[in-house]
Amino acid sequence: MEFGWNEIALNMAKDLEKTIMPLFGTKKAGENVGRNVSGDITKYVDRVAEDLILRHLNPLGINIVSEEVGEIDHGSDYTVVVDPLDGSYNFSMGIPIFAFSFAVFKGKKPVYGAIYEFFPRAFYEAIPGEGAYLNGKPIHVNEPEKGREAISFYTRGRCMGIVKKVKRIRVLGAIAVEMAYTAKGSLDGVFDIRNYVRPTDIAAGVMLVREAGGIVSDERGRPLELELSAKVNTNVIAVANERLLKLILEELGNEP
Repeated sequence: MEFGWNEIALNMAKDLEKTIMPLFGTKKAGENVGRNVSGDITKYVDRVAEDLILRHLNPLGINIVSEEVGEIDHGSDYTVVVDPLDGSYNFSMGIPIFAFSFAVFKGKKPVYGAIYEFFPRAFYEAIPGEGAYLNGKPIHVNEPEKGREAISFYTRGRCMGIVKKVKRIRVLGAIAVEMAYTAKGSLDGVFDIRNYVRPTDIAAGVMLVREAGGIVSDERGRPLELELSAKVNTNVIAVANERLLKLILEELGNEP
């Protein structure tokens, strides 16, 4: 059975938008209602968002990997790796930087990726072998001048020397959005070296950055390989070019 992933993703994003946006910036959105499969706190808006996504996906009979519920195995060739709301803290605090992240694999082969950023109504798509798109138009990573890069990075004290070697540092609180911005050239890279992010956070973003001409690696510079799991934590480096990757790896290598 074949699926129209573009239509499925866009319909879910629009339904999600209609359902959760009345909660934006409310105390109710940020209420703690339990813990997910990784032990992190589940907010009320996370639960609402995931319940809606599961109602869309379960009838399709495909395997599902989602941030709160974990893995659902329907014995399908296809697996959807989804974060119904990346940036739920931003959402609950009234900060308009958050997104829906949706990635499809056949076996372990990437098939389709989408990120929907709610406030600008920006629909990013990655089609392996065909490119990356924003609202249907091709996008590409930036080619920053040396020393003029703008990057976002998450650390617990590691790689601080990078601050002196780039122009601007951003921390937006939603890595799916930051990977989408890297793909379209608004950022030159994003990396998280806290061993914290999960495949549900970054699966679609990995496809998007690569299809836009960027590079996604682990902290050793090897191409990042995703496990289709909601419980695995990893590090990720997503950048516009080899020069920026080398700069980050050098700073990591200089650590005691």
